[in-house]
Amino acid sequence: MKRTQILATLFAVIAVFTTSCGTGDKIGSVTVTAVGASGGIVNISGLGSTLQLHVTANYTSGKTIDETNFATYTVTPFGVDDTGTPLPAPPSTVSISKTGMITSVNPAVCVWENLGTTSTPSWFYQGDYQITATYRGFTSNPIYVPIASAADTITGQVGQCGPASSN
Repeated sequence: MKRTQILATLFAVIAVFTTSCGTGDKIGSVTVTAVGASGGIVNISGLGSTLQLHVTANYTSGKTIDETNFATYTVTPFGVDDTGTPLPAPPSTVSISKTGMITSVNPAVCVWENLGTTSTPSWFYQGDYQITATYRGFTSNPIYVPIASAADTITGQVGQCGPASSN
């Protein structure tokens, strides 16, 4: 009888420790990245162009899980377009779906400025959309997305808006 009680107690202790007792695998952070982005720069080039975001839940054990379709997204405009006009808030200029697909929509804008020449451009952007993803109370660091959905209005740029590469 006493041995049975000792074994029952031992199994109870083992059960508590094997269920982690509150120290199990937990989300440590959430990250958002742009699919296909290279060199850390993203650019949505052209009206109707898209960019897919990827949201990852990073667990304390090192495990990562794709949570793109379960995250919520916040899009905040920063800066101005090439005419100096503040960027409009979504759904103007950009929209984002529940699955993390960003689409450039009307009104089209160009946030890029060329400090070089048309033959040797030196592009920088003066406005972008800051996007964060939230999953289970964890918010990612932002990703910054400039938009080149309109022709540049600056004289001498022949309508060029931003770097030639697009994502």
